[in-house]
Amino acid sequence: MNTGKIVIVGGGHAAAQLCMNLAEAGRGPDITLISEETVVPYQRPPLSKSFLKSSAESLQFIRGQTWYEEQGIELMLGAQAVGIDRESRRINLSSGVFMDYQHLVLATGARARPFPGIPPGTVNAFSLRGQADARALQTLLAEPQDILVLGGGFIGLEFSATASAKGHRVVLVEAAPRLMARAVSPQLSAHALQVQRDLGVEVHLQAQLGEPVMEEQRFLGLHIDGEFKQFSSVLSAIGAWPNQELAGQCGLVCDNGIWVDLHMRTSDPSILAIGDCARFALSGKPWLPASLRLESIQNANDQAKTASSTIMGDPQPYHALPWFWSEQGPARFQMAGLLPAVISRTEVVEGGSSGACSWHHFDGDGQLACVESVNFPADHMKAKKQLLSIW
Repeated sequence: MNTGKIVIVGGGHAAAQLCMNLAEAGRGPDITLISEETVVPYQRPPLSKSFLKSSAESLQFIRGQTWYEEQGIELMLGAQAVGIDRESRRINLSSGVFMDYQHLVLATGARARPFPGIPPGTVNAFSLRGQADARALQTLLAEPQDILVLGGGFIGLEFSATASAKGHRVVLVEAAPRLMARAVSPQLSAHALQVQRDLGVEVHLQAQLGEPVMEEQRFLGLHIDGEFKQFSSVLSAIGAWPNQELAGQCGLVCDNGIWVDLHMRTSDPSILAIGDCARFALSGKPWLPASLRLESIQNANDQAKTASSTIMGDPQPYHALPWFWSEQGPARFQMAGLLPAVISRTEVVEGGSSGACSWHHFDGDGQLACVESVNFPADHMKAKKQLLSIW
């Protein structure tokens, strides 16, 4: 039987799911959850969607604080882990407190990548990763704004759709030739572009950007494709960096993420990593990269389940089907699987309602590898089941 202290560092979906799995197995009293957040883990997808639409919206907790108390889980909120002593299996907090562990799980997530030339502390510059960011944007959107959105990924597009629908002027710039280029097909990119423009968002692709113009601690604007544009606020949504510093300082193998095996173990078998901070290998998927780091709720939850089985002494390899979703104005995008480097063919399935469709993408061997849908949940679920059977 496994005994001993389980210390989890992080306050996101992966940490919450791991707590739930371990508590179900009767290990609640062995868990200490350390989080820099001052609240228990909460649902993050609404932060860029419904949370911004109304000032009356509040956080949706994955489990309330009472649940953690009932399970015997020790909560250390507003606490920062600053060091790991692997030899003595001890973690050091900024408060000077030391915590011993039998199993340490790093669920430290990722942070917004800063835009060059916009320094920290700029009063009208924002990012969107956690509840503090979302609350600041919720307040911002209460008054008319001219907003620059830097980046055409999921967060930038979801925010742009929400802000434009609320009547704000939104300009979105993307350096790549298309939106969401690292995650979706050209077909879905084109559809998303049309959705944004129909909502009134001014979109610039392959944008040539000048240096940000600052006045003291305020962002004034910048040149876009040679023309200076002024804005009242700016949102940086150009990707995220994994929070791997704690792991790197104690010598764990890191490279744009904390390296883990298929059981979520790092280069130190007593330390695991899960969620946005973890980089893992893919097995049996020759059309995909050898390893990757996924930022999604599905990945966080499924890796937490894998970590739980490892801690409980019944390790099961991680091979969950990746899936994602995004709401942008009237469009709900659903993606399952991962796009292969080489797509042999794409089949289009039209829905009954206007604009509803799916794209089924096949790899070089003619096998279904990824499905993308717009407002077509029935076809998506059918194709997703097919993917699950072969993934």
